[in-house]
Amino acid sequence: MAKKLATVFVCNNCGYESTKWLGKCPACNEWNSFVEEKAVVNSKNSSKNNNQIKNEIIKLNDVTKKETFRLKTGVGELDRVLGGGFVTGSLTLLGGEPGIGKSTLILQICNNIKVDGNILYISGEESAEQIKSRADRLNIKKDNLLFLAETDIDNIESAIQKTNAKFVIIDSIQTIYSEEITSTAGSVSQVREITARIMKMCKQSGITTIIIGHVTKDGNIAGPRVLEHMVDTVLYLEGERYFSYRILRGVKNRFGSTNEIGMFEMEDAGLVEITNPSELLISEREDNPSGSAIVVSIEGTRPLVLEIQALSTPTVFGLPRRNASGVDYNRLTLLMAVLEKRAGLNLGSQDVYINLVGGIKINEPALDLGIVLSAASSFKNISIKNDIVVIGEVGLTGEVRSVNMIDKRIKEAEKLGYKTCIIPESNKKLLKEKFKLDIIGVKNIIDAMKYLGLK
Repeated sequence: MAKKLATVFVCNNCGYESTKWLGKCPACNEWNSFVEEKAVVNSKNSSKNNNQIKNEIIKLNDVTKKETFRLKTGVGELDRVLGGGFVTGSLTLLGGEPGIGKSTLILQICNNIKVDGNILYISGEESAEQIKSRADRLNIKKDNLLFLAETDIDNIESAIQKTNAKFVIIDSIQTIYSEEITSTAGSVSQVREITARIMKMCKQSGITTIIIGHVTKDGNIAGPRVLEHMVDTVLYLEGERYFSYRILRGVKNRFGSTNEIGMFEMEDAGLVEITNPSELLISEREDNPSGSAIVVSIEGTRPLVLEIQALSTPTVFGLPRRNASGVDYNRLTLLMAVLEKRAGLNLGSQDVYINLVGGIKINEPALDLGIVLSAASSFKNISIKNDIVVIGEVGLTGEVRSVNMIDKRIKEAEKLGYKTCIIPESNKKLLKEKFKLDIIGVKNIIDAMKYLGLK
C-alpha cells in the first residue's frame, strides 16, 4: 500500500482537518483550536481501495434483530446507568477528574463481573505495583484478572488475542500510540486512530472494552469530540474531590437511556453504592436556620430530596457578588433579578451565595423556587419550617411554572416525612393521586413568600 507523509492542521475540539491553519474552525466554530500534525495518509491508488468489497442494499424490514446480551457488573448503581449492564462487544468511555475514583470503580467492576474468559487491565500510566496496592486496599482477589503495562497499540492487540481476554480496560486512551502515526500520543490523530482500532477489535471479537479518558479543566474529555462519537457509551464520574459523594452520569448510550444517574460514596473500601440518596443528603439538617430550603429534583427516573442554602450579606464593594455552588451561575443571577424586580427585595446592595449541599451539581429548573425562597429567607432572616418542601420553575415575570413528574416528587417527599409541599398551581390541578401531606399551589413567587411569611 502506497503511503506518504502529509502535514495537516486538525481541530482539537471536533477533529476537523485543514491543509492550512485557521483561526476559527468552520465545523464547530471554536477559536484557536487548530494544531499542526504529521499524519500518514493512503494514496488514491491504494490496492485496498480497488479491492474493497461493497455491502449489499437490503430492505430494513428483512433485517433480523439480534438479542443483545448484557454483562452484569455486580455494581447496582452502574447497571442502572447502563440500562442493565455492559452489552457484549461494546466500547465504553469513562471520564472524570484525576483522583475522582475512576480506577477504583474499574477495579471493583473487575472483581464483581463474571465473564467467560480473562479480564485484562492495560495501563499506560501506572505500574503493576501501583495497581496491586490499590487492589489490596479494595480486597480484589480475582483469579482471572491480568495486568499489562503497555502503550503500543500493536502490542496491546497481540496481548488481547494471546490472553483470550473477554473484558478489557485501557487506562488511559491518551497514553496509547500507534507507530504508523507520526504525531505524539494524545494528539488528535493518535486518539482517533487508536479508538478506531479498539472499536474494530471489540466488534469483530465480541470483547467488552472500557477506555478511561482524561478530563480538561472545563470538565470535558480531553482530545477531539469525535472520540465521544465513536464509542458506544460515554460515562462521567462527577463530584467534588473533597466531598465523599460521587455521581456517575451517562451522557451517551446506544443501548439504553441517558437519563439515569448512579450515586456512590467514597470510603476506605472503595465506592459504596447509595441506594437512598435523598435520606443521606439531608441527614445532617437538624436545626432550622434562615436561608435554607428543601427541594426535590429528578435525575433520570430517580427523585432526589436536596437542601439549598443561601446567604445574603451587605456588599463591601460597589458591585454585589453572586456565587453559585452546585447550581448554574447564570440561572442564579437571573433569579436574583426576578426576586428584586417582582418581589421588591433590595438585593442590589447584597452579596448572595447559593450552595447545593452535598457537593453535587444539578441544573434542573425545578430548583428555581427553592433558590428564590432560600435567598429571600436569608435576606429577611426568617426561617422556613423544616417540614416544608418547595418545587417549581420560576419565570421572568415571577410566575411559578409547572414541572414534570410532580407525583413522583411529592411521593418522595411524603416518604421522608415532610408535611407540606409548595408546588405550581398548574401542577396541583393535574395531580392524579391523593397524598397525606398538604399540597399548596402557588401562581407566583409572591404567593409562595406570603405563605411562608417572607412577604
